[in-house]
Amino acid sequence: MPPTLTNISLIKNAQKNIKDVVVKSSVELNEYYSSKFQSNIYFKREDLQKVKSFKIRGAYNKISLLSKNNLNKGIVCASAGNHAQGFAYACKKLNIHGTIFMPIPTPQQKVDQVKKFGSNNVEIILIGEKYDDAHNSALSFSKNNNMTYIHPFDDIDVINGQATLFLEILEQIKNNIDYLFVPIGGGGLISGAITVFKQLSPKTKIIGVETVGAPSMFISLKNKKNTTLKSIDIFVDGAAVKKVGEISYKLCDKYLDDIILVSEEEICHTLIKLHKKNIKVEPAGAMSVSGLRQYKHELIGKNVVCIICGANNDKKRMPEILIRANRWIG
Repeated sequence: MPPTLTNISLIKNAQKNIKDVVVKSSVELNEYYSSKFQSNIYFKREDLQKVKSFKIRGAYNKISLLSKNNLNKGIVCASAGNHAQGFAYACKKLNIHGTIFMPIPTPQQKVDQVKKFGSNNVEIILIGEKYDDAHNSALSFSKNNNMTYIHPFDDIDVINGQATLFLEILEQIKNNIDYLFVPIGGGGLISGAITVFKQLSPKTKIIGVETVGAPSMFISLKNKKNTTLKSIDIFVDGAAVKKVGEISYKLCDKYLDDIILVSEEEICHTLIKLHKKNIKVEPAGAMSVSGLRQYKHELIGKNVVCIICGANNDKKRMPEILIRANRWIG
């Protein structure tokens, strides 16, 4: 059965739910990349959110819709970092208790930020090597303790929250948008893009960008079924999942215009370039811009938007990022 697109009125309701915790992040015309690709390249700066990523939108919308009874029982999430920060911020803001499961290799900077935003309202449990391990543990914990699990991407209320940033883009850019480049991890963000743009700007081509090391959506679309990968590269931790959400798979299968893969090395090269322009992204935050090169001929003279999705990068990772970036140049 083909997926139906959420009514825009529900996205507007989500905007109202999150207005006190989300900033209307800027859309900036980037001169360097516009010149490089002979087009108008706009950056939607979700790295400028209070928690330095778009994830606050979905997490807060979902949690704000829960009954008081469910909130009092406590809530649970699993995350490699950014969803956990939005979740923790919501727990502190609403004065409720949350339990957060994170993979053991999660960059320390992200763990520290979760502690900062959640304070005494959250408990962090480090478990497993990948997001999927933490997810399975969190699901079992929530069921055993009769708590509500706040999924980072496979939940319509979370997706509606993420979709609010695409409503903002259409309010901020008055010209027709020809291309929209969106990073894909679990699929919540791309689902929000599809929901809004296919209804309000249907001529815009939506290009999903995934990593070579974790191509779960790419393989699923190729296989014509949502596929669990046996192994993934977790270097781009903000977008590394073995299996995308069922909602996002169905939406992408029907509506996504194209999906491309970018290497972890090229992402690192882009990250260094952005840092030099004072845009301090994490690897996942550089994915959409990294995808531009593969479309360089199609982009000439076009209006293009890239989602800069997050900036929670651990400085201790920079030596490895530099090595990978130089490897790509070589």
